[in-house]
Amino acid sequence: MYPNGSVFSVMLTLHSLELPQASIYPAFIAGTATYLFILLCNLTIVVTICENRNLHKPMYILLLNLPINDAIGATSLFPQLLYSIWSQDRSISYPACLFQGFIIHLYGGASHLILTAMAFDRYIAICFPLRYGAIMTTSNLVKIITVMWLIHFIIIFVLFCLLMPYKICQTYMAELICYNPSLMKIMCEDTTVNNIYGLFILSSYHCVSLSVVAFTYIHILITCVTNKQTDAKIKALQTCGTHLVVFLFLEFNTFFPLIAHRSENVPAHLRRVFSTSVVVFPPIVNPLVYGFKTKEIRQKIVNCFKRKKNSCFR
Repeated sequence: MYPNGSVFSVMLTLHSLELPQASIYPAFIAGTATYLFILLCNLTIVVTICENRNLHKPMYILLLNLPINDAIGATSLFPQLLYSIWSQDRSISYPACLFQGFIIHLYGGASHLILTAMAFDRYIAICFPLRYGAIMTTSNLVKIITVMWLIHFIIIFVLFCLLMPYKICQTYMAELICYNPSLMKIMCEDTTVNNIYGLFILSSYHCVSLSVVAFTYIHILITCVTNKQTDAKIKALQTCGTHLVVFLFLEFNTFFPLIAHRSENVPAHLRRVFSTSVVVFPPIVNPLVYGFKTKEIRQKIVNCFKRKKNSCFR
């Protein structure tokens, strides 16, 4: 048992990666390449939106939050994971583990909120096109984004502050990454309050997100069905269909590992895979789906590369 005074000097041990000696270097190279690819794709979207005034519209400003959040989520995992692969050392300090868990939860919850806000934006744009400019003003958009991030930050900050008073009984964590449910398992004392607060956050985020997305997409579908303009209908359904697939994937990917911690019937390896994949696959898929597949952003990126290519041959 580690008392409160020395808990922040404790070194924890995460679950072994179980890599054979021959796989260490290939795994390190693959992990580094994946991390650099994620950063490149997401930062390309960020720079493209920021540098082009034509993209300073509500939809793209909301979209701007997604690659920033994805880059933060990937950074919460990859540097520590790459160090573990290279050194074959799975130790992590308790403060670093808390910080990683905080960033992962901040990223996961923000992903839900951003996708929910984007669904609302599409709902206004498709169902109330004549009022879109009056509703989604720059002022209203800044308020939505600021309030969304501020409230979310406070909620997650409180979640991890509740862990501070507890003493640690063991230093081994049976997970590949640090997050709230895995941290609660190494505490000595009763964590009922933390568990209830965590379940409240989990149910609130998922229920609110699912309710808003279901409401908006039902109305979008009705509007598209009654719309006589075929091209506009197809474009709207394609955009919303892609968004819905990404949203449902995120819902399952974040919901499953958190619930799996509360059930003894779920295999540990399956829980580890899902808890890690939530900070790997969305940061790869999102820029490809929302960035490079969006016509306006794709054209700006292509034009930028053409200008740079031409300047190189002058």
